[in-house]
Amino acid sequence: MYLRLPPRIKVLEALGALADGRVRLLAPGRCEVVSSEGDKIYTVHVAGGYAYSNDNGTVHRGYVGYPILACLMAGGALPVDRELAERLRGIPWKRLNEQFKKYEEVMRFIYAERGIDRARAESYIASVLGEVEKLRLRFKPPP
Repeated sequence: MYLRLPPRIKVLEALGALADGRVRLLAPGRCEVVSSEGDKIYTVHVAGGYAYSNDNGTVHRGYVGYPILACLMAGGALPVDRELAERLRGIPWKRLNEQFKKYEEVMRFIYAERGIDRARAESYIASVLGEVEKLRLRFKPPP
């Protein structure tokens, strides 16, 4: 099964995880990503057109979850906007997602609160999702 493109906010969540130092590159295509609350560790494997992460988005919703995006960013397979990453440092993603209930509202809040240029952020998100689309990743649990 091919993994679908994630909601746009997941690109920002992945970049925030990188900025927070919550992504540990274990080997090429293998990472551990700690959740924004610090209560979960996601295991990520990406190799040969296949990807796996034990996050809800990947396992239950069939899209490329933010831990996979973060791992690909950490490994240099996806672009990283360092300035935007700094503005995303320390965001409590899970709490905001639960508070606002809609990803678009969370993004609006973050853009306003952190003084993020929306056009620049949206351009970066489109660029990352374009690269992810080219990868055409298929879901496959690790051996």
